Amino acid sequence: MNKGDLIDKIAQDAGITKAAAGTALNAFMEAVKSTLASGDKVTLVGFGTFSVSARNARTGRNPQTGKEIKIAAKNVAKFKAGAELVASAAKAKIK
Repeated sequence: MNKGDLIDKIAQDAGITKAAAGTALNAFMEAVKSTLASGDKVTLVGFGTFSVSARNARTGRNPQTGKEIKIAAKNVAKFKAGAELVASAAKAKIK
């Protein structure tokens, strides 16, 4: 499912226009981005938690040349699925 498919599904399930669903989805994504940028986390009970994690600097290897390269430290976004989401995904695999 891509963003367009998700907007269609939201519009259909909520009984709203695709434009309104798109606006709502974009607002949600911007809210998550700005919250993560400020260093906070977003928790949606039953769905999951979006957070920021620090990744240490490390040494990697260029796969083409085999030469060692330095990879800088950085912050990365991560998502941990909630119990209800994990349970529904497990049910989907059984069917």
